[in-house]
Amino acid sequence: MISALLHFDQQAFLFINQTLRNTVFDFIMPYVRDKYFWIPLYVLLVAYVVYQYRWHSIIVIILAALTVTLTDQVASSLIKPAVHRLRPCNDAVLSSQVHLLVDCGSGFSFVSSHAANHFGIAVFLIILFGRKWKWLAPAALTWAALVAFAQVYVGLHYPVDVTAGALLGVAIGIFTGRLCLYALKKLNYAA
Repeated sequence: MISALLHFDQQAFLFINQTLRNTVFDFIMPYVRDKYFWIPLYVLLVAYVVYQYRWHSIIVIILAALTVTLTDQVASSLIKPAVHRLRPCNDAVLSSQVHLLVDCGSGFSFVSSHAANHFGIAVFLIILFGRKWKWLAPAALTWAALVAFAQVYVGLHYPVDVTAGALLGVAIGIFTGRLCLYALKKLNYAA
């Protein structure tokens, strides 16, 4: 069962990394997966939170930071060292077939921290603002999924890595999002 899943995962990786390969994606995907590329979006979100929540924004910002910290640390410090799965670009059997668009690095592959971080913050924002903005859930989840897809496309992760990272991020985002709503309610904040 595990070997069949790993074989399917490698085949899905090669489909995304090789078969879908094109010059447009080759140009765009390294940016999509780069956390620095999204800084303007993060600044805009923080500005909106400060505008919307005034002094209560400190709670939202702290819990958003906690979301990213938890997703990143659980993925990088707990799961990756326990699983020890090599990145496709570091796998001796597969590395010669990988279309690598960014530095491979020496870290492990399972689970994807990028996927966990982006799905965590996406779900956190959906819980916080989703009732107000109906478009937010599809937009935020598409954004997180695009970052996860880019991680596979550039050659750093297998599809199972980003899927597991997404599930981790969703779980933590639900927890911290609900915690944030609870804290705001306790402070009698009404948006």
